[in-house]
Amino acid sequence: MPKVAVGGTFQYLHDGHAKLIEKAFEIAQNGTVHIGLTSDEMLQKSHGIESYESRRAQLLQYLKEKRYPEDRYEVVRLNDPCGTSLEEDFDYIVVSPETYPVALKINNIREKRGKKPLEIVYVEYVMAEDGIPISSTRIAKGEIDRHGKLKKKQYK
Repeated sequence: MPKVAVGGTFQYLHDGHAKLIEKAFEIAQNGTVHIGLTSDEMLQKSHGIESYESRRAQLLQYLKEKRYPEDRYEVVRLNDPCGTSLEEDFDYIVVSPETYPVALKINNIREKRGKKPLEIVYVEYVMAEDGIPISSTRIAKGEIDRHGKLKKKQYK
């Protein structure tokens, strides 16, 4: 059974995050999904990001709403970009364009340690209705909602 890793900050759990999580469960089939959630320490709380516990509660609520079986996933604290992917034997890692370089780094380190590389599953950004990727930063600025709908008139 496949063991899949996916990670992120998951601030304002938006449609881009949902696509990553859905892909991880799709690949895992009857296996397990290990969701790394960025710790407060790793973020250094520099720009108004909700606490780890708050983001974790929202993520768990989302997983429950989507009816993912509780025995098929685990949410773990990420204190560094690689998390447990350097030690544990995962089959896949699901990444966005933003996290793809981290997956390459993980595989490089794994290979140097004599471990098999993870199969990287690349998930493209989800675009907002203006054709620009949905991001937590854009949501925080009030430009878009979690689904990529524009919240205010954009002037160029």
